[in-house]
This record gives sequence, structure tokens and C-alpha cells, in this order.
Amino acid sequence: MSSSLPVLIVEDRDSLRTMLRHALEAHGHAVLEARDEPEAIRELRQTRPVVVLTDLKLPVGDGFGVLRAAKELDPDLPVVVMTAYGSIQDAVAAMREGAMDFLAKPVEPDHLLLMVERAIAQRRMLTEYIVLKEELAERRGAPRIIGEDGKLRQVSQQLHRAAATDATVLLEGESGTGKELFARALHALSPRADGPFVAINCAAIPESLLESELFGYEKGAFTGAAQRKPGRFELAHRGTLFLDEIGDLPLALQAKILRALEEKQFERVGGTQSLHVDSRVVAATNRNLKQRVSERQFREDLYFRLSVFPIQIPPLRERGDDVLILARHFVDKFCKDLNKKLLMLSPTALDDLTAYSWPGNVRELQNCIERAVILADGDSIHQRHLNLSFRNAPTGQVQADPWDQIDLSGTMTDAIRRVSGEVERRKIETALQEYGGNKAQAAHALQLGFKALMQKIKAYGIPEA
Repeated sequence: MSSSLPVLIVEDRDSLRTMLRHALEAHGHAVLEARDEPEAIRELRQTRPVVVLTDLKLPVGDGFGVLRAAKELDPDLPVVVMTAYGSIQDAVAAMREGAMDFLAKPVEPDHLLLMVERAIAQRRMLTEYIVLKEELAERRGAPRIIGEDGKLRQVSQQLHRAAATDATVLLEGESGTGKELFARALHALSPRADGPFVAINCAAIPESLLESELFGYEKGAFTGAAQRKPGRFELAHRGTLFLDEIGDLPLALQAKILRALEEKQFERVGGTQSLHVDSRVVAATNRNLKQRVSERQFREDLYFRLSVFPIQIPPLRERGDDVLILARHFVDKFCKDLNKKLLMLSPTALDDLTAYSWPGNVRELQNCIERAVILADGDSIHQRHLNLSFRNAPTGQVQADPWDQIDLSGTMTDAIRRVSGEVERRKIETALQEYGGNKAQAAHALQLGFKALMQKIKAYGIPEA
């Protein structure tokens, strides 16, 4: 079995590295070489090897550093470590950190080939398994997660690993990053996919009602409880319960949630009989739960119980070109939904989309594109349709109130005249910029007569490019 993807050999001894390369190439494997940890990391980032074979002792860095770098870039990348007979405990330590196996020196070529081909076969099986699970999940209605950034791929790999277990998963990330989308994907990829997916937003329901929503209530438990009502934990039996905004869960309820997680049992409000349920819990938060624990706003034991398998969802500003990939996806979606012909994103619109920091993440981008598609009346979406320029401030800085920049002195008539004049001037300059100085097109976009536009250009002293 050979692979078109290369095997990366990390070994400082030229003679051994050459022998290993010849043995692999003789059986059809492509080979990359590195002499130390920095060279190996450079090769890992530039190329995607199918297997990494690394000595533990290197002149700069060591095999443990190579192993960690490989796992950071791709958690499923097989790494085989090489070590002398006297350092087997180091190889065992490396396997605890994620190495697939080890080779004792001197390396036997037949043993090397067997191990490399086994690693390739394992990787191929894992890839096929993931593809099959994704195809099955799509047929079952799993949401499609869009993007190609490396951080998103890592999240996808973590989702697949978590989905195969019944472990409690904690999705952490800023508001609008799509935590519920990931929770639904996790459910669809899991053995519970045929069961219900039940979601509840812990921050959206008043504290007085949240307990009965989660655990249900018995008839007569309180005024208005005319009949028994099952709670979300019961409804999620043999499925997945998604607890959104878990960081806002009132302290009074946290103990009961903890018991339901640990013992899989609880009582309805007003009830005495313990109910047993089989539901897998996925929680999500945009808060720093560790800080909430230190502030005694969140139980430490509940935090540890929830974060058995934590997954950090990256903000949109850290996902590179995914902003443009998602923007085009949303343009296609909303053009279809609104029965409009397919629109293009103009170069200035693309610049604005890339430059903006997206504090509201994917949700904000989706809303922005929906509004732009509605407003666009030509073939393209322009800057003015996105309306992002006034919000563009560097990430992490507090954006100034635009009204602080406006001169409101004098009478109301004076202030209105100044403000409306500035709006007109800026609007005309923007239109001229978007249409490359073509005044006829700018006048049409502004719904002004050509003569009126020329008069305003002259009155405001706008340069005629």
C-alpha cells in the first residue's frame, strides 16, 4: 500500500535518515526530511504529511515538540517516535501524549514499512469513517457548517470525536459564533441522531419559570398548573439536551442540574417520584465560566461536570477568508429566498467585509448580508448596502459615538443644515467612488437628476476625478 501524501522523517543522523528514505521510497512512498524540531514544524505547516516519523533526541528541540506541533495542526495525524533501547520510558511518555506507536533503534526496514503502512491504513479508515458519518448526518438533516479555515477544521474533528461518545460537551465562544449549529451537528453525528434534539436558552426564560421548563411539573404544583407537564430533560430522553447560555443559570438551579447530570434522575416541580432519563447534555456559553466560578456565581463541581469535553468555537475575525466564503453563501441563500437574481459582491464591498471585525460574528454577518440583498437594486452589492464603514474600528477598541463628532451648536435650523449638508457631501463622494467617477451612474443610484448632481458637486467642492 503506497500513499501519494508524503511521510515526514525527522532525524539528525544523515546516514539513518537516508536509509529510512530509501526503504520508504522503494515501496512507493514520497518522503520529506527534517533534521530538527524547527525544520519539522516548517515542513508540517507547508505540507500535509500522512505520517510523521521522528526521533525523540534532536539537536534543536526534541521529538516531543514535533509531536505536539503535529497534533496541534491535525489531532488525527499519526506520529511514530524512534528511540534507543535504553529510553523506552520516553517512548511510552510520547504515546501518552498522542504518539501512535514507537520504533526501537536500530530500526529494521521491514518493521518500519509495516508500521508506516498501518498508520496510513488507520488514517484512511478514519477519513472514510468521517466522510460516511457526514453523508449520513446530511441525509438526517444535519446543519451544514461552512468554512475552510484550519481552526474550523479542528473544531469539526473535535465534534466527530465527541459525537462517538456520550460525554457532556461544553461549547465555548462569543455570541453569534454558531454554538447551536455545532450542537445540532454533534447530535446528528452521534448514535442518538434518531432521538430528539431539545434546546433551551437558560438566559431567555425568567428564573421563576426555568425550573419547571427544565424538569416539568405535576398537576397542582402551583397556581395555573392544571395538568402534568414534562420538562426538557424528559423530552430529550434517548436524544440530546442543549443547554444554551449555561453561564446564566441561576445558582439555585445549579445543584439540581448537577444531580440530573451525575445520576440521570430528578423530580418534577411539586413531585416526589424520581424520574430516570437517558439524555446526552451539550451546554454552551459566551461567558468565562472559570471567572464565574472564581466570582462564586457558578458552582465549580458543575463546571467540571459540564466541561468533560470542552470545544472552543473561534470568532469569525480569526477565521481568515471564511468571512468571504460565508458572505457568498448568504448572498446565494437570500437571493434564492427573496426570488432575486444572483448578486455579485463588489470589490469595495469585499474590502469592507474583510476589514470589519465582526463583533456579532456569523449572526451579524448573516443579518448584514440579508439587509444588503434586500437593498441592492442592481447586479451587485456595494459598500452602501453593507453600511459597515461607520462601524469599522480596530478589534478590541471601544467604538466612538458618531454623534460626538457632529457640531450641534447654534439653532436647530443651523445644526440640521450642517448635518444634512455633510450627509449629502459624503453620500455623493461614496457614489462617485463606487461607480469609478461615472456621474450618470452615480446620479441614477442617488436618484438625482444629472444637472442637480453637478450643481451639488460644485457647491460642495467635490473634486471631479
